Amino acid sequence: GLFRRLLSRPELGAVAGAILVWVFFSLVAGNRGFFTLDGTASYLAVASELGILAVAVCLLMIAGEFDLSIGSIIGASGMVIAMLNVEYGWPLWAAILMAIAFSLVAGFLNGLVVVWTKLPSFIVTLASLFIFRGLTIGVTRLVTGRTQVGGVDTDAPVVSWLFGGEIGRFPISIVWWLALAALATWVLLRTRVGNWIFGAGGAPEASRNLGVPVDRLKIGLFMTTAFSACLVAILQVVNFGGADVLRGTGQEFQAIIAVVIGGTLLTGGYGSPIGAVFGALIFGMVRQGIVITGVNADWFQVFLGAMLIVAVLVNNYIRKKAAEAKP
Repeated sequence: GLFRRLLSRPELGAVAGAILVWVFFSLVAGNRGFFTLDGTASYLAVASELGILAVAVCLLMIAGEFDLSIGSIIGASGMVIAMLNVEYGWPLWAAILMAIAFSLVAGFLNGLVVVWTKLPSFIVTLASLFIFRGLTIGVTRLVTGRTQVGGVDTDAPVVSWLFGGEIGRFPISIVWWLALAALATWVLLRTRVGNWIFGAGGAPEASRNLGVPVDRLKIGLFMTTAFSACLVAILQVVNFGGADVLRGTGQEFQAIIAVVIGGTLLTGGYGSPIGAVFGALIFGMVRQGIVITGVNADWFQVFLGAMLIVAVLVNNYIRKKAAEAKP
């Protein structure tokens, strides 16, 4: 029945949470701008950048792996674009292509080390987080003497609209977010690769015995998370006209929290990109809702930690009830 099908969906808790958060801020801050078009655009803009990361991280976590390096890849990719454009005169589109190539190589190396060494991806990508961030700071200071690079030429019409344009009052990043979420959902639910992702996280050895290329799949997913980090960096550089070596700090943890809120298990084999979308939406609504209501932004960190614990408890409860509802 309908109840059983709803319980089987990993994103159920996140959808309910998003509704509750929206209702709460509608009551508390509805007369302060939360209901307006600008208020809606503001929390969707915040959610979109995190959502781009969360969708890719969701696929990787379903496959049983973590990527803690995406925050530092945001800073590194943004600095690649800014330095090539400002310091060496590269066209913006060429600098963006180089940043994409850099991120794909970084993701490939992450995946390769995890596959070859059999070390936990948590440890490998934690190490690469510090490596990429240290390299970004060191190289940037060596070349420019600073840790921030501004003055990026964003006059290229097509590139500027693709990554910095608006549809009405809504930034183009929302379109990127929803398009990537739709693509990830289609891949996960409608393709053979999606079955491989579930198998790699739920039963990796059995999947290998059935001929699933688990190692190549995981390397590809690490490249996907790195690409998503680069896309966020591109959006930020084009919108702000510059880059900072520390940009992206902490976003790897926020992405994981959004994915867990969305119903994905930390142990792998179960999850949904749609849930990650709603997890990021909750993040965006709370972050901007706190600003609109005038509450001290420091309380946002308290909310994130509490939501993580609540989400795990709710998801475990839903899965238990779903198991009980099976005939």
